[in-house]
Order: sequence, then C-alpha cells, then structure tokens
Amino acid sequence: MIQHDVQMQLARKLFHRSDPRRPTQHASLCSAFGAEPKIFMLNSSYISRQPLATLLREATKPSHDRANSSVGANRLLSGQLPKDQYIQFLMMLWHVYDTLERQLERHSTHPTLEPTYNPALLGRATPLESDISHLLQVPVSKWQSHPLHTSLMSNMPDQLRSYVDRIQYLSDSSDPSPLLAHSYARYLGDLSGGQIMRRTIAKAYDLDVTSGLGTEFYTFKQLSSSKKATQGDMKTIKDWFREGMNKCKSEESKTAVVNEALLAYDLNIGLFDTMEAHTAAENENPASEKSEGYTSEQPLKTLDSGLEKTYPVASVVAFIAAACLAHFILVVGGFTGDKGYQKLVAITGWLSSIF
Repeated sequence: MIQHDVQMQLARKLFHRSDPRRPTQHASLCSAFGAEPKIFMLNSSYISRQPLATLLREATKPSHDRANSSVGANRLLSGQLPKDQYIQFLMMLWHVYDTLERQLERHSTHPTLEPTYNPALLGRATPLESDISHLLQVPVSKWQSHPLHTSLMSNMPDQLRSYVDRIQYLSDSSDPSPLLAHSYARYLGDLSGGQIMRRTIAKAYDLDVTSGLGTEFYTFKQLSSSKKATQGDMKTIKDWFREGMNKCKSEESKTAVVNEALLAYDLNIGLFDTMEAHTAAENENPASEKSEGYTSEQPLKTLDSGLEKTYPVASVVAFIAAACLAHFILVVGGFTGDKGYQKLVAITGWLSSIF
C-alpha cells in the first residue's frame, strides 16, 4: 500500500488527468504505477522545465524497481538460471537488439535519435551472437539452426513477439522518436550492471572472465578508444548518453519518449516473466522432453547443489580394484603401520580425483 501511494504521488507530479476521450501514446500508460489503466497526459509546465533524462529517471523509477523484484530477474542476476534457460534468454535479447539496432540505423539522422546513435560503442547484437555461439559451442553462423533456438522460435513467447513488434511499429510510424525510450531502457541498464553481471555469469557457467568468451554482452569499449571500459568508463558513457538525450527539447517528443519508456519497462519485465513461467513449468513436469539433439545442462548453482554425486557401476568397480591394488603394493613394499596408512589415503584421494 505504501509503495502504491508513492507511485501515485509520482504519477500526479508528472501527469494530470485529461479528457478521457483523447487518445494517448498507449492505453496502459498508468499500469506501470500499479493503478487501473487511466488516460494521462504529461504535465506541460513540468516537462518544459526538466531535461529528458530527469523526466525518464523519475517516471520509470517504480517500473525499474518492479523489474528488479521479479523472480526471473533475481534468478538471472544471481546466476541461478539453468544454462539452457540463460542461453534462450540471450537469444530473446538478440532478437530485441537486432530489431532495435536495425531501426536505429534506419533513423540515425533523426534529430531525437542522432545524438545517442553510436553503434560501435553501444551495439549489443554482435556480442550476443558471440556469447550464444560460445555457450552452445557452435560457429556464429550456426547458432540460429540449433535446436534450442528453433524450439524458441517455433513457439515464440508472446512477450518477445510484442517487444519486437512494438519496435518495428515505432520505426514504421511517422514519428520514430520514441525509439529513444527503448535505447534508454536497454543500453543504460546494460551499462549500469555490466561489470557485476559479467563476473556473476562467468562464475555460474564456468566461463573464463579474463578472456571474455561467453560474456562479451556485458563488456563495453571506452567512449573514445577501443580499450575495454572500466566501471568508471561506463559511467562516462552513461553521462554522454544522458547529455545526448537532453538535446531533445521538443515538449511533444519528450512526452512521447517518457510514455514509451513506461511501456519499454513493461516489455522487459515480460521477458523476465517468460523465464519465471518456464521455471514453473519445469518444476511441475521435470521429466518433460527436451528438443531433439540437445541435452539440457544444469546450472552450477542450484538448490540441489548439495546432493551427493552418483557414479556408474563400472567406475565404482574400477575404483575398488585400483584401491585394492594400491594396498597390495604398499604392503609388499614394506609400507605398513601409520606410514603405510598415510600413503594409502594419499593414493585413494588421487584415485578419487580420476574417477
């Protein structure tokens, strides 16, 4: 209840009720504030005084908190997604970024979009392809034909389809300026959590964080060089991006971008929801069949990580035989008593590491 009150206070600060017969940017504008869908218009006097970056930060704060509190987001951020689910999440992101970045290129000279258009710096579609290919252990040219991807596309989640369709719709419209809202929601989010996520993902899926293989999506270059960006460099990039957004002075464009940003957060939350639903379905039916030709890999960090390992019978027999042989050699060699026992323990430990 308290959170809802805070959200509505923010809504009243930014918005005022308009004639309900007038259309808005999208019908569910106020749903991001936890209220019943209503028709709002941005407060003209307030929006004219504030830079776009400030308006976006204030308007999307409740949506940002809601996204971070979702089950799917928490499992992703803690590295607890099964590996195949994580790969499919990257695949969904690739479709989002591939669509977004092609449309940003299409409108790269638009006055609202041009100041933040820098594909060499921000582009994520290519790093995502590299990570997906590495995780699947297939060439970059082959990952889209992998069973994990074909199964995703044969039953594309509604949330992913809605996201991609929305971006395409904006690009085809008479005013593509709201595409900036999707750049804001995605790129600034990636820049803010990139370093932490890179280490988390590398640890969860046993990746080499030094080489960067499998975690290129979370890595950016410096603003003015090809060197890898540090946390401080990423802050510099975010400041540059905000300055570019603030070059948008049109009240109409500001209104359109802020409205669209609320929807952009809803669409991103939808992607997290697909992972949550997938997890719930697997818990209900753990024996469900996987796509033909693909064996699901289990995450390195799961609730069952404390369970004891199991071994094939043949391996157990071979281990016992080797241990008996080691004991025989020690006895024949004259290593008995405490000295012999210590050597036997050492050899047994070595054998355990092999089997």
